[in-house]
Amino acid sequence: MSDVRQISPVAGWTGSAPPAFTPDALAASAMRIREGCFVVSDPATGALGVANGGSQVTADVPGAWPVAAVLPAMYPEWLGDRSFAEVHGTRFAYVTGAMANGIATTELVIEAARSGCLGFFGAAGLSYQQVEAAIDELVGSLGHDGAPWGCNLIHSPNEPALEEAVADLYIARGVRKVSAAAYMSLTPAIVRYAYSGLTVDAAGAVIRPNMVFAKVSRPEVASHFMNPAPMAMLNKLVVTGKLTEREAQLAATLPVAEDFTIEADSGGHTDNRPLGPLFSAIQAVRDSVMTDRGYQRPVRLGAAGGIGTPQAAASAFALGASYILTGTVNQACVESGLSVAGKEMLAAADIADVTMAPAADMFELGVELQVLKRGTMFAPRAKRLYQLYRTYDSLDSIPADVAAEVERGVLQMSLDECWLTTRAFWMDRDPQQVAQAETDPRHKMALTFRSYLGLSSRWAIEGDQNRRTDYQIWCGPAMGAFNAWTSGTFLAEPAGRTVAQVAKNLLEGAAVVTRSHQLRTYGVPMPATAFDYRPRPLG
Repeated sequence: MSDVRQISPVAGWTGSAPPAFTPDALAASAMRIREGCFVVSDPATGALGVANGGSQVTADVPGAWPVAAVLPAMYPEWLGDRSFAEVHGTRFAYVTGAMANGIATTELVIEAARSGCLGFFGAAGLSYQQVEAAIDELVGSLGHDGAPWGCNLIHSPNEPALEEAVADLYIARGVRKVSAAAYMSLTPAIVRYAYSGLTVDAAGAVIRPNMVFAKVSRPEVASHFMNPAPMAMLNKLVVTGKLTEREAQLAATLPVAEDFTIEADSGGHTDNRPLGPLFSAIQAVRDSVMTDRGYQRPVRLGAAGGIGTPQAAASAFALGASYILTGTVNQACVESGLSVAGKEMLAAADIADVTMAPAADMFELGVELQVLKRGTMFAPRAKRLYQLYRTYDSLDSIPADVAAEVERGVLQMSLDECWLTTRAFWMDRDPQQVAQAETDPRHKMALTFRSYLGLSSRWAIEGDQNRRTDYQIWCGPAMGAFNAWTSGTFLAEPAGRTVAQVAKNLLEGAAVVTRSHQLRTYGVPMPATAFDYRPRPLG
């Protein structure tokens, strides 16, 4: 330690107030992120402290404190990659995720955009008409090109026609940003969206009107989006009139996406991976592809999953994240589409109050998603339905006593009644599903059981008190951490949680944590309290 304190001064410092050396004073100094500061040495003891304000002078000025380092002011706006803000028109490198079934409402997206963030509307699970109406509202409030908003396009293996139709809608209506979710490989729909409208300016630079944010949790999936789409797929899109020859030529030189949301242990669809190793693995893929392809445009990596505190946000930026994305914590905000009852359940969650359950959109594949466990029986009931699907060939083959148990304890109606309501839903949404079910008993069983999974989310959104124990609420461990962080503050109660205040406090706190870490790396003995930023109302 003595070697660290024997500094060679780079300058001197003088000021009216003494430097900070005590734990309380050092913690207070770390809060002053918008001012430059000086790491100074006490000539008598060699202790390192922090000076704010004052003046930098030469080291030989009598009475000046020896300066070991000078740190410039820092701002929450400077966290992340500045190209993110420049390309997407934001103030902050912060994204609100596209929580499905409209939980990420137009109101949430509008408030996020107006507060300097980028918001994605939760289009997955909604009808074509609902998505179209949402686009009308977003365009009317925020405009088209350059506005920091977008919608999500979810891979729909069970409804490929809907995926294609929504992609067509986004292209036709000028939705310039899309969050691509649940993709394991490329589909014509996402490729067509990514490359539609490609042109070249007078200087020969490619102009890319549509921007894909690829949500990934596996390096091999990231690789698909980091490379150009396969020529066979591009050629087929040209033949079918979905892309022009010129667009396909330019597409062959560009990745499908230039922004990647690396999703760690999050609510909803997740592989439950820790952010550190996952980010590093995908970062290595990005760097390799960039070198091999010789891309001149940046390919940005964002971080998502587990970000519910300033420390988590700061650690994501320290990993090299160009931006961060939050999800579950926004679901608990007043602007989200979740019911008041659902938000109260989230506000009571701890970090261990989550579990995995079958996903409605990929039920037959056995794909699971992460949901709230506390206060709801959705997860075990959904798992019971999947177990029956794996065990029996049809609804009729389920033993009578087992069927009665499910009818009474899960569906709250007979299997026949459940199928009739399910059939009516699909006749309106996609009659082909009904036609297949009437010739394929196993598909009929899957649709019937999937209806419970789909309705359980709707009950949570609508706040149906009769089905409260069936609420499906997507939730990751970040919610519990967020609740602990906000306890005793103005963000503790759901009614006080707004998407803007959550975002600004996470970013402000991340900047404070980052400044505290900077000072510690220069040898300043920063106390634990310097890393414990607490929420406060921010303008």
